[in-house]
Amino acid sequence: MADAAAKQGKPGWRAVLAALKQPKTGYMLLFGFAAGLPYALVLGTLYAWLSDAGDIDLETMGVFSLIGLAYAFKFLWSPALDRVDIPFVSRLGKRKQWIVTAQLVIGGALVALSFITPSNSTIGIFSLLAGLAAFASATQDVVIDAWRVDVADDVATIDILSTVYQMGYRIAALVGGALALFAAERVGWPATYFGMGLTMLAVGFAGLWAPDANAADMAADQAALGDDPYGLRVAGQMLPKVRMTALAIVALLWGWALVTVGVFMVRSLSSDPDARPDSVEFISNMGPLIVIATVVLPAMVAAWLESARKRGKYVIPAGIEDGPGIQTGQYTSQYAAASTGDRAMDHLYRALVLPLTDLIGRLGWAIIIVIALVLTYRITDAIWGTFAYPFYLGELEYTKDEVAVASKFFGVGALLVGLALGGYLLTAIGRMVTLTLGAFLAAITNLLYADLAIGGARVQAFADMTGFTWLVGALGGDDRLATLMMAIAGENIAVGIAGAAFVAYLSSIVSKGYSAVQYALLSSLTLLVGTLGRGALGQMIEEQSYYDVFILTTLIGMGAVVLCIIEWIRQARLGKASGVVAPDPKLSADPAE
Repeated sequence: MADAAAKQGKPGWRAVLAALKQPKTGYMLLFGFAAGLPYALVLGTLYAWLSDAGDIDLETMGVFSLIGLAYAFKFLWSPALDRVDIPFVSRLGKRKQWIVTAQLVIGGALVALSFITPSNSTIGIFSLLAGLAAFASATQDVVIDAWRVDVADDVATIDILSTVYQMGYRIAALVGGALALFAAERVGWPATYFGMGLTMLAVGFAGLWAPDANAADMAADQAALGDDPYGLRVAGQMLPKVRMTALAIVALLWGWALVTVGVFMVRSLSSDPDARPDSVEFISNMGPLIVIATVVLPAMVAAWLESARKRGKYVIPAGIEDGPGIQTGQYTSQYAAASTGDRAMDHLYRALVLPLTDLIGRLGWAIIIVIALVLTYRITDAIWGTFAYPFYLGELEYTKDEVAVASKFFGVGALLVGLALGGYLLTAIGRMVTLTLGAFLAAITNLLYADLAIGGARVQAFADMTGFTWLVGALGGDDRLATLMMAIAGENIAVGIAGAAFVAYLSSIVSKGYSAVQYALLSSLTLLVGTLGRGALGQMIEEQSYYDVFILTTLIGMGAVVLCIIEWIRQARLGKASGVVAPDPKLSADPAE
């Protein structure tokens, strides 16, 4: 314990610098950039191109509703990314084969878009290419999250890699947003998207040399188990018939979700504007049902399976019937995989059910705390973000140029500062302390906007006292711009710290063997709350005021702080028994020692 304590006392900056020397850290920055760039280009900047085209009405733009859907429901195809290899590319590695392929597809789609002039006659092929880029981008996100978990080690820790990923992502948001707009003003949209496509292609080729989890060792370990590569047919595991029933239930639920989303996508591509469904209405109405079908109900099935297994019910017996020996799951056993169908069932069970049973088996009842924390941690900025521009432009009456300077340039810089600070805090004071601090700061900085809503006197006084107002004035701005920039800086630094800590926390509780599915499922829950809360928040703004909304979001954020403290205490008390795959090194309590 003394040695461990000495290691934990290592200065944070020294640990950060050691991690930055690792090649995988550089690739994490590159992959973060690759994840953020297409998201900015196809979900934001592309609409500016369509608006400039002048030939496309808003109703026709409804076809692009399927683009956001790819990101919203990317967890639906995450099991395939964990288990399926791409022919001729699989030698690159388990994760890298998908990362490189997705990046090349994104780059190709963006380059192809640059050769099409958007109009009502070309909107079909234009939307298909944009949809392809979005689908590949969402797929890339799932695999990059899994890659980060797989390659993390004692030097390039999951906390550092999570922070670096966020920094790359935010830099890409600036490049794909503000920089793309400036470039389009000077060289035109086709040249801008052509350049962005070439950038993604370059990233894809650079990714060929990225490290990856040792797929050969993983394959060798599975091969050593013969006919039972997942250890599902040994003594103490659930009976095949019980597993088949559970798999049928989960597969039926996931199948319904896939069909529902697929039908929506097909209808969104209809050439008849009146036949296209409303994406906001679809996510609001069907989103919760899809999450219930793919997360909640399968989790209940997994909980029952784990409970029955631990109680010794419906499990494979230790002895082989009518013969001596121990149950091994090999061909001599009556429970062995005797056909291709049996082996296919094992593969599907491993892809759909085992990620959930693993998560629930490790966390137990604490899964309720984890899910509640995931649902509420980013709720303040997830809900409020939609109303930022109406607040700045409509309520506060700032100009577009002022908002662009304060939010896009200065704001992104503040966000990067927050991410860097979050990365340092993760190594210096620990993951759970940083997670809790991030939740508190993200909630309390809503009060900055509450002050702006009633005139901004307190924020302006602070800006005056620190000399920030003078600095903005020296650079050509005025007092009002300084006030807005100060509020945005406070919030974005807080969001940066919280974002770095939250990604690190999620990455710490997923298993390497099931990282793609588990991370995709947990991260999708954050989308649910943000989507469902925006309607109620918009109504509250109409009926009351922005000030009341910011007070409410501050109070909601404090709920996440309480959950962080509960999870912090749980991990500190239980140590390795808490079920966290990558425990916080600053929480030294371990009952096992």
